[in-house]
Amino acid sequence: MPATITLKPGKDHSLRRFHPWVFSGAIARMQGEAVEGEVVTVQASNGELLGMGHYAPGSIAVRMLAFGADAPQPDAAFWEDRLRNAYELRQRLGLTGTGNTNVFRLVHAEGDGLPGLIIDVYGDVAVIQAHSAGMYRTRPQIAAALQAVLGTHLRAIYDKSAETVPAKAAPEAKNNYLLGESTGNEHIVEENGHRFAVDWETGQKTGFFIDQRDNRALLARYAPGRRVLNTFCYTGGFSVYALEAGAELVHSVDSSKRAIELTDRNAALTAHADRHEAYAQDVFSFLKERHNQYDLIVLDPPAFAKHLSARHNALMGYKRLNVAGIKQIAPGGILFTFSCSQVVSMELFEGAIMAAAIEAGRPARILHRLTQPADHPVSLFHPEGEYLKGLVLAVE
Repeated sequence: MPATITLKPGKDHSLRRFHPWVFSGAIARMQGEAVEGEVVTVQASNGELLGMGHYAPGSIAVRMLAFGADAPQPDAAFWEDRLRNAYELRQRLGLTGTGNTNVFRLVHAEGDGLPGLIIDVYGDVAVIQAHSAGMYRTRPQIAAALQAVLGTHLRAIYDKSAETVPAKAAPEAKNNYLLGESTGNEHIVEENGHRFAVDWETGQKTGFFIDQRDNRALLARYAPGRRVLNTFCYTGGFSVYALEAGAELVHSVDSSKRAIELTDRNAALTAHADRHEAYAQDVFSFLKERHNQYDLIVLDPPAFAKHLSARHNALMGYKRLNVAGIKQIAPGGILFTFSCSQVVSMELFEGAIMAAAIEAGRPARILHRLTQPADHPVSLFHPEGEYLKGLVLAVE
């Protein structure tokens, strides 16, 4: 029998609103024993059963998998049902079986009712990334459910969890294939008809930033005839879209030499690599060296804050970066600027960008407010899942 966690009086309200996290401060006691990653049941102070989830001895003590007194146990049928539900949503979104896109997120953690689990699909390969010990321990069941749901569309399952699960929770963790095997480091996939080389074995995250798909498509509308600068470019997603859309020139900048190699490789997959140059250089240093050279700039930095304690410094960082970008851009230019810091809200981010425009002394208008695409859904009961936010500005 799983251990049972009893909440303090009055601490059950968030679970009754289907928020999937139980914080350690809300727990009165535990009956039985549970090691990190095991399933526990959760009950209110009056003994009413509220659901079950994965236990972890940390700030977020339980990540809920199901709610209510009749919450199903996480057996094979449970995992197959959850993954089938997620896959059918992607089918309705038009992301499966299309002729020009074979890259999408299949499971987006809390947004798909599976806290701590990310699954990205690249053609016939699924890449799993467990962000909790509970999901790490469940990889075999998840892999079996993936095979049941995707069937012949699935050739391999790659586990990327060693980067995200603490060693104490998964001491034997290592990157490996749960199904199939490696066929080399370079895998060509398609997104909206654009080809990309993806390396899920050694690349960041699962190999490609799928969450910018819609925003890359929007940038393509503004790119024709423009001089484009793509900063923090990683694999050059925005650069490829700009090249294919008819940009006059595209410069890509990232401090990582490996990222620049991947960007050059992806630019070479287009017919316009002669209009592309990539620079392995610090973005701030690069921006200082150039003035009015670009009339479309992308500022897409990594997360400046992963915890609330770092939020103020992150906002200062976004302001500093955007001051540099706004000062540099040519009059009449278009600025795409982003934050992927979950703890920075759109309101706070927009305030930092406004402060940057004031300091730069440039009038600017908001053309678009941006977020993550539909295959990165946000649960109404877990607004924290909306991590990506962006603005498109017209700068005078």
